[in-house]
Amino acid sequence: MKRTLMMLTLCSVIAVAAFARGGQQKPATDSKAALPTVDQILDKYIQAIGGKAAIEKQTSRVSKGSFEIPAVGATGTAEIFEKAPNKSVAIINIPGFGAFQEGFDGKIAWANDPQGGLREKAGAELGSAKLDAEFYKPTKLKQLYPKMVVKGKDKVGEKDAYVVEATPAESSTETWYFDAQTGLLIRQDAERESPQGKQAVQSFLEDYRDVDGFKVPFTIRQVTPQFPTTIKIEDVKTTVPVDDAKFKKPAA
Repeated sequence: MKRTLMMLTLCSVIAVAAFARGGQQKPATDSKAALPTVDQILDKYIQAIGGKAAIEKQTSRVSKGSFEIPAVGATGTAEIFEKAPNKSVAIINIPGFGAFQEGFDGKIAWANDPQGGLREKAGAELGSAKLDAEFYKPTKLKQLYPKMVVKGKDKVGEKDAYVVEATPAESSTETWYFDAQTGLLIRQDAERESPQGKQAVQSFLEDYRDVDGFKVPFTIRQVTPQFPTTIKIEDVKTTVPVDDAKFKKPAA
């Protein structure tokens, strides 16, 4: 989950660099049918991705793949480095645009891109970065999001999904869609702060595969008010050495 939010933050930065901002509406949900509780949905999700033990036995994760913006014919590479308990850095490199980087070293959140240069995050943007960097986030959702409400049942493509609104202490409410049959998270709606203001992004999580007992979405389609993007993960390695220097804010 956190990897997706980290990547969608970078996508929104790229979108702002290329196009003007627009609006977006959330789909309506059906709240009339009998619904499971938040605990039941989250418990099923944890089991669907491999269970608490499989999640917590990993201490790091390195993911590499490709990134595409079909509307402008742009392609590039995507890399995500994550380390327990709360360090992360994501790098998208697109020829013609440059390298877009975002990281959190456990205390300092930062971003570095061709348009805005190097900067340190604060306020709600820092709060979001802390959430996204939580390595064991799936097992800590109730702690990280004090307010969660089941809003109803909706469709994500052809799949029925339970809709949960989750509000953290330091950033905006997110909307999660869990496959009613498998329990997997298949869509996320979130807003992330940026120097240009809030950016709304829908993320569709597809092609879940097992990686050392833990299920990971290998395709992430993202829709912004500007255009859709696609991230395809090609390789994931877990519990490998990752130097803490990787997450530090670069020198100016």
